[in-house]
Amino acid sequence: MQTDILIIGSGIAGTTAALQLAEDAQREIVVITRTEEAIETNSRYAQGGIVGLGIDDSAQILEEDVLQAGDGICYPPAVKVLAEEGPPLLHKFLIGEMGVEFDRDKSGSLVYGLEAAHSQRRILHVGDLTGQAIMQALTQALLQQPNIRTLTKHTAVDLLTFPHHARDPLAVYQPPVCKGAYVLNQDTREVEPILARQTILASGGIGQIFMNTSNPAGSRGDGVAMAYRAGAHVVNAEYVQFHPTALYMPGTTKFLISEAVRGEGGRLLTPAGEAFMERYSPEMQELASRDVVARAIYQEMLENDYPYVLLDIASHKSAKAIQERFPQIYARCLEMDIDITRRPIPVVPVAHYFCGGVLVDLWGRSSLGGLYAVGEVSCTGVHGANRLASTSLLEGLAWGTRAAQRIREQGGGELTSAGEIPPWDDSALIYDADPTLVQGDMQAIRNLMWHYVGLVRSRYRLKRAVRELRHRWSAIEEFYRKTRLTDGLIGLRNSVQVALVIARAALRNPTSRGAHYREDGQTANGKPNNFEAQSQKLKDGVS
Repeated sequence: MQTDILIIGSGIAGTTAALQLAEDAQREIVVITRTEEAIETNSRYAQGGIVGLGIDDSAQILEEDVLQAGDGICYPPAVKVLAEEGPPLLHKFLIGEMGVEFDRDKSGSLVYGLEAAHSQRRILHVGDLTGQAIMQALTQALLQQPNIRTLTKHTAVDLLTFPHHARDPLAVYQPPVCKGAYVLNQDTREVEPILARQTILASGGIGQIFMNTSNPAGSRGDGVAMAYRAGAHVVNAEYVQFHPTALYMPGTTKFLISEAVRGEGGRLLTPAGEAFMERYSPEMQELASRDVVARAIYQEMLENDYPYVLLDIASHKSAKAIQERFPQIYARCLEMDIDITRRPIPVVPVAHYFCGGVLVDLWGRSSLGGLYAVGEVSCTGVHGANRLASTSLLEGLAWGTRAAQRIREQGGGELTSAGEIPPWDDSALIYDADPTLVQGDMQAIRNLMWHYVGLVRSRYRLKRAVRELRHRWSAIEEFYRKTRLTDGLIGLRNSVQVALVIARAALRNPTSRGAHYREDGQTANGKPNNFEAQSQKLKDGVS
């Protein structure tokens, strides 16, 4: 298959890029997704909302909030792009062109919500189904475009790169360039090369490599792993943001309890009903940044052997207000026999958002020619060490638009012919992938990452994680070379690769900053860092 643009992933970033590129009716675009429906992406599950500019707000104030949350390592030019271009795009593209209907008050004015670490009310939302509302509009438009071919149940195996995949031995003298991807058709179980002038990675995050996550099943680091193997630069991998509050429930994927619940007055309590955030963040308390709140909950659970803590909104809002503002959370909790209008919600921290990723410039271009990366798979520098709440959808919108703009301006690259690449050779594959073995290895990776590379890290635990992951990577890679491909096997291979990248990055960095916390390291200002001692001082009222 040959196309002008191959887009891997169908979330807000990839879909935005596809729709904007499709304005040229002569341009052919292929969008692939491993799921059965194009809408089934991480973007769909974004509850809280998307950042706009509030009534007394400005791009400069938004910039300052993003920089503050990023703890000193945001890339200022990227933050400026987000703050200046993102909110106007939201109004022009999502509201104006896609017709997304954000919540409005009785007078018809947009309603702005408040979330942690924001200094202004600026979050636009559709109840607590914001991501779903946005993706419904985008996906509907995507499927109606005649020059966009959307392939579901297609899993990218590896990026197709020259000179690595070139038949011509002289290609080794040329700069590395991406020419598309090898893709598994899940129905036929055949691997099909898709050749493209430009390839856009928009494959989402990495949360599924942890034991507890808010991310759906596909967030296993596929894009990061493929780009890493192809030689693209991956940076800031140690910065994995943990969301403080997900519903305490069985399974790896936990239902997210939006940060907006705390923004609307929700308080965190121990199972005995005692408020505790004042001990960890006296000024901001429940509205402290995500890393502070998540570690506070983690510490309370660890020290007191709590299986969860409680999030109480019932004492602060009327039943009607709760049901109107959080209809999805109310309904989902009710399925678990928890009426959030009457009792607190049991919550635990979960792996939520990857602040690192494939390094890109202000236009989404990676270090590998012909390859763009947008959305959570990329590292634009916007998030630094810790993402400000509800900026992810805006970043996907902004960089999806920018990548499309740059491709339109520069035109497509050279289209490679099928004869220039080797066919996929599976003649040496002698085993069928045993789902039990694949699942067992995935569970082992998740447990290891949660306990050794989780919210609070140390050199000893990280060294052990790297040692065990190296061994497991070697065994999985050997198994992969002899086994017929399935989506699950591809995901396992990518998961162990990304886990190893993250663990190595965390081991190399002894400085606690944002979402990366080393209890045996030091803070950014050079002071020793001991989480347990720090927590005890806060509890004792010592600054």
